[in-house]
Amino acid sequence: MNTINNKRRKETRNKISKVFINLLQNKEINEITVTDICKLAKINRSTFYVNYLDIYDLADKIGKDLEQEVFSLYQEEREANHNSNNFLKLFKHIKDNQLFYKTYFKLNMDKNLITQEYDYHLSKELYNDKYIDYHMEFFRAGLNAIIKKWLDNGCKESPEEIENILISEYNKKTRYNI
Repeated sequence: MNTINNKRRKETRNKISKVFINLLQNKEINEITVTDICKLAKINRSTFYVNYLDIYDLADKIGKDLEQEVFSLYQEEREANHNSNNFLKLFKHIKDNQLFYKTYFKLNMDKNLITQEYDYHLSKELYNDKYIDYHMEFFRAGLNAIIKKWLDNGCKESPEEIENILISEYNKKTRYNI
């Protein structure tokens, strides 16, 4: 393959993604057109369609890229078959990439993000495998709510403060013997 063309294609995709993400901050996905993106990115429609099937394909690929980035944050732990329950990595990544996470949540793609790093072993220990699916859903929804609230507030609190909020909420489980 031609390396120059690969580099150019990557740059074009980055440009398209950035324009789309910026548009999405003020519009709903169904209000954004390929024409809007092409005008702002200064590309031809054919260039857009060489890279993406439509707006929804673009949104899906942006979501998958972010999921892959989050997945890679915990790659070493996964390879060592160890879960440190360290959400600080995730919170630092969110603070550094706020616009992407806002976009991710706005596109309602957050179902898979948090469950990738969910600690099944700890949950089995705490909940004796009883109703684990309900607990996982509760945890995922609560964590996503904390992240969304933090993003809505402009990530004013430090990642460490958000981690402490999460830990204090999770530790209440042992106090209430749920």
